[in-house]
Amino acid sequence: MKLRNYLNNLLSLLAVLLFLQIKITAQDTTIIKKDSLQLFSYSTVLELDQQLDDIFNDTSFRNANWGVVIQSLENGEYFYKKNEDKFFVPASNLKLFTSSAGLLLLGSDYRFSTNILLNGYQSGSTIYGDLIIQGRGDPTISGRFYNNDIYYVFDSWIDSLLDMGVSNIKGNIVGDDNLFDDIGLGNGWAWDYETDWYAAQSSAISFNDNCVDLTIYYNQKFDSVIVSSQPSLRSIVILNKIKPAVGIEKTNIEVIRERGTNVITCSGKFRKDADSLITYATVQNPTQFAMLALKKRLESRGIRVNGYGIDIDDYERVINSSDLELLFTSHSEKLSEIIKVINKGSQNFFAEQLLKTIGLEKLGFGSVANGIIAAKEIFADIGLNPENIVMADGSGLSHINMVTPRQVVELLKYMYSNKNVFSDFYNSLPIAGVDGTLGKRMKGTTAENNVRAKTGYISHVRSLSGYAVTGDNEPVAFSIIANNFNVPVKLAENIQDLVCLRLTNFRRK
Repeated sequence: MKLRNYLNNLLSLLAVLLFLQIKITAQDTTIIKKDSLQLFSYSTVLELDQQLDDIFNDTSFRNANWGVVIQSLENGEYFYKKNEDKFFVPASNLKLFTSSAGLLLLGSDYRFSTNILLNGYQSGSTIYGDLIIQGRGDPTISGRFYNNDIYYVFDSWIDSLLDMGVSNIKGNIVGDDNLFDDIGLGNGWAWDYETDWYAAQSSAISFNDNCVDLTIYYNQKFDSVIVSSQPSLRSIVILNKIKPAVGIEKTNIEVIRERGTNVITCSGKFRKDADSLITYATVQNPTQFAMLALKKRLESRGIRVNGYGIDIDDYERVINSSDLELLFTSHSEKLSEIIKVINKGSQNFFAEQLLKTIGLEKLGFGSVANGIIAAKEIFADIGLNPENIVMADGSGLSHINMVTPRQVVELLKYMYSNKNVFSDFYNSLPIAGVDGTLGKRMKGTTAENNVRAKTGYISHVRSLSGYAVTGDNEPVAFSIIANNFNVPVKLAENIQDLVCLRLTNFRRK
């Protein structure tokens, strides 16, 4: 009964807020303060604790587990704790650890690099020998930062070659991915993820997020469904088994890449009156994929390549590093921009690339194991107990990952106190009701534009951790993690959103 009355009161408050259409404004680099016209709920911290208990005791989650910590960033007072030292699977809340480690160990201004080398010599307009692309984990060789032009980075390389007068390469385009291991998938990832974009393989060399973009549309002239791919490569085989939908049949598409191959089967039904649909499939051997795409792009720009696009693992010549000539180095955007992709968009591939790059930069070789070792060293330095952080990957896609809610909040508190990187970390987080994975949540409430937090979701897990400001302009850090529930995930989101709303409306008596 208490919970029902509390929910009714909150619904009434929401109606008033929606009527007033309150808007909140603030600078990007500071925790947002609220407008003085807002309505608030006055309580003691003890009363707030009891109200939150009512929320988390929802009977829909009687078989599940909630782990929660809410703590003031002004005086350290705990507003609420529940199972705070128990292990929970964090899902993408693990990206808070990966992105924090990246900022602390590499710095906000860090840029990923790719070296373009020559194993041979240039005479006139011809290169005699092989072009070696040495990857160092750059995840941005795609259209993500370049107005969806997936060839933008490749074209910048080609422009440099054209400026050198090159029009012919009598050799191969070789992808050197040996600074990373060849383990593309994370420990504990489900086998049925492999085709999906969110489980793209990590690699020292990447292209287009290591995915093929598939555009599906109905062709009226041939009364058939067409599947086109970008990039379009002969090594990527698309088997189109999609049929036009009949009658009331709905569009329902399944895309499966055969394990260990680049044979992609598209099946299902597609409505004739539907707009074109874009979906994605991961690729096997990202290095070879990138080199084949680069070779094709070189030739389309007028540079003839007499050899092949290959992975260095298939390269028959012995490379002596002293014989290689560095032609130029390509650099990514700054890490401060890249972690926005990781946290706002919850991009798994970028997170995995960052973790391995941490390992490369700090321990000399890019692997998940090295990245975790380096990350846990910095976590220990800032006061976190590495034993309470079980990392299996960088993205949180694995069910093996485990953290405690207290550790999440301790991390958030440290980042808040670190003036060198906090603004970049804070600005990477989704904003409630505004952008990222929180763009459609908490709209029209006091939490809109006043909560910045990282979401997380895998099966039976929903997490939300970040920052909010109370009605007293008191900043708080929070972590709310649900595990082992079997009700619709929307119910877990509703409880998290309700707690955020209660925090942003809270004023001390």
